[in-house]
Amino acid sequence: MSVRSRFVSTLVLVPVAWLGAPQHTAHTEHTEHTAHTEHTEHTEHTEHTEHTEQTAHTATEFDALPTTSSAAQKPAAKPADPKKLLERYFDASPWTSDGRRERAAALVELDLVPALDAKSARKWVADALKLAADGRRIEKKSGRHHFWEKPDAKGLYLVGGETGSPKGLLFAFHGGGAGSGDASTALSAFEGAASKRKWLVIAPEVLEKTERGWTDSGTEEFVLQLLDAALRTWKIDRDRVYFAGHSMGGYGTWTLGAHHADRVAGLAPSAGAPTPVTGPSGTVEDIIEGVIPNLRNVRIAIYQSDDDPRVPPIANRVAAKKLDEAAKRWGGFSHEYWEVPGRQHDECPGGMDALLEKIDASKRAARPEKLVWQPVIAWKQQFYWLYWDDPKPRALVEAELDRVKNEVRVTCSVEPKGLEVLLDDGMLDLAKDVTVLVNGAEVFRGKPALTLGTIARTAAAGDAALVFGARVALVK
Repeated sequence: MSVRSRFVSTLVLVPVAWLGAPQHTAHTEHTEHTAHTEHTEHTEHTEHTEHTEQTAHTATEFDALPTTSSAAQKPAAKPADPKKLLERYFDASPWTSDGRRERAAALVELDLVPALDAKSARKWVADALKLAADGRRIEKKSGRHHFWEKPDAKGLYLVGGETGSPKGLLFAFHGGGAGSGDASTALSAFEGAASKRKWLVIAPEVLEKTERGWTDSGTEEFVLQLLDAALRTWKIDRDRVYFAGHSMGGYGTWTLGAHHADRVAGLAPSAGAPTPVTGPSGTVEDIIEGVIPNLRNVRIAIYQSDDDPRVPPIANRVAAKKLDEAAKRWGGFSHEYWEVPGRQHDECPGGMDALLEKIDASKRAARPEKLVWQPVIAWKQQFYWLYWDDPKPRALVEAELDRVKNEVRVTCSVEPKGLEVLLDDGMLDLAKDVTVLVNGAEVFRGKPALTLGTIARTAAAGDAALVFGARVALVK
């Protein structure tokens, strides 16, 4: 079924290379977010299975583990050392098939570790973050580097701006398309403005120069690995990470920024739009799923010229309208649509400094009281304080904390099997009963247990603000 099944009779995707976003057809549009083809598994760090493979907890991944019946026929095994289990989990790469299987197996045992008290939970959080910090780092020098050197150099990225003691991190996405794209154009466009703010600039280059650019050929995974490695390499405030880009780089800013809104403070797309959807008359009526709802808690400033011959303004106008509608529906949202006359496909008046000025005061809201999530990629399992082991593409989830009532209210457009709420004492008072409601019905009332499995899952990126000790399943 098409990814846009609900639009089958009335809507089609715009064939728009000119929108700064890749051209999509009904049978390929969702694979830009989830497909991982065999030919892109160039190293152990970038191996990606097809989009139907689960990234954790599938039956096949646990086939090698002892079953309950077989365990009953053997003497009881000595419980595994929790510290070694945690080390085993972090030693495995989440970016390879073998690594994901190893992590899934480790989580099975980590979930068997008895519940923790508050003091021991804090200790395990510190231990988990230390293990996460021991992961991959990158070169600190300015200039050209490759994320993978062997067997062949791949994953080009450029480093510039403030490399000593940066006050923020800007990922600058280049433009291009099929057969074109150069990271140096992004660095040259944004480095001056970033340096003025004492920000570090990292400008990655797409792994393959295709129409899908930033969401194709494993590039999105590469960007997230590079982001994690950069945050280990430099001491940077994780609440001051920004994405920006021009043309196709604007498309990448929109799309990757929305998919990973919990990781960024602000977005600045320039002359590039998210993928639009058209109706039967050929007019743009909507924006592809997984973008607008996810931006509730992220600042975004959108630049557009009214006469751009390569990226006509219609897609960004519709996107800005959809942001307005979303703000009325869900509250929140901080967005500015900046359209000017007569600039064609050039930068905005005042250059990129003027554009970054519109987001540079923003800080990430890592634990918002209310969030909206529309997942579209299988490997994005955590979004703020929600965790979905097997996220359902295009489901719409709304979640809100009520600290006065000590409760969480969630609505979901599909059965939320596998969806969990993440909690700790910074969210609600876990010493008291917590109530969780799903679509108006109570599904949990009690004191959520602090568990090592939850800490391991949420500490994977090494982001302290996104580490939680307890989780509550929304379907028993």
